Amino acid sequence: MMTPMLHVLYLVGVSAFAASGVLAAHRANMDPFGGLVLAFAAAISGGTLRDLILDRHPLYWTHDWVLLTIIAGVGVATMAFLRYRQLPQRTLLLVDAVGLSVVTVIGARAAIGAGATPLAVLILSVLTGVAGEVIRDVLCGEFPPLLLREDVYATAALAGAVCYLLLDRAGVAAGAAAVVSAGVVFALRVGAMYFGLHLPRPRRT
Repeated sequence: MMTPMLHVLYLVGVSAFAASGVLAAHRANMDPFGGLVLAFAAAISGGTLRDLILDRHPLYWTHDWVLLTIIAGVGVATMAFLRYRQLPQRTLLLVDAVGLSVVTVIGARAAIGAGATPLAVLILSVLTGVAGEVIRDVLCGEFPPLLLREDVYATAALAGAVCYLLLDRAGVAAGAAAVVSAGVVFALRVGAMYFGLHLPRPRRT
């Protein structure tokens, strides 16, 4: 069970992913229905995968009308905004970074609450953070997905998951641990994006 602060934080992350879904659909020249489909796919896919692995039923979004309303509202608002304004090229990446940072640490909280082992917590956190992006890009026909094109993406999620796990073990309050860990993910992702950082790659022969 999430605290009110964590729930608000989660709604922020899900909203960011919903907006990123609409932005991706807009870039792929999809119609409004396609935009809404991608908004929901990007927003709930990661948490759905996590809950299925943890065998948590019913799925979290099936009884949270506030969450579904916010996703739909953000999706419609983003589409309306895009009718009148053209956003900078990197807006999708920035919005996606917000979603990744928040959803990853919420995934860690859920996995810890379910009694998962430390390694499983890390795996589930990363899956929660990146699954929505992968499905969004696949539905847009983008291959490889952002996850496979950008080195510091899943890596940033993993760093945030490790940070949250350590803070939780140290007895730090869940809300504070989530804010700090989300900040780590966001800083790594945005820093890598702006400075062109990437993991070492094999030399081509």
